[in-house]
Amino acid sequence: MSRNARNNDTTRPRKSGAAKARRLLEHRRRLAALGVPEAKVKQMDHERIRLLIAKPALIKNYVK
Repeated sequence: MSRNARNNDTTRPRKSGAAKARRLLEHRRRLAALGVPEAKVKQMDHERIRLLIAKPALIKNYVK
């Protein structure tokens, strides 16, 4: 067995750009469903979007 077959870091499939875009769109829709205004969601970067989805309690602090 070769070394690369055992190393999961090199055998995992890479994320495609289309998959990333789809995921970002889904995250934006989830935030809008949680009550964040669409205009605010469009201004956010992806790190902030992921944080607010992971910790919805922070939404009331961010959106006033």
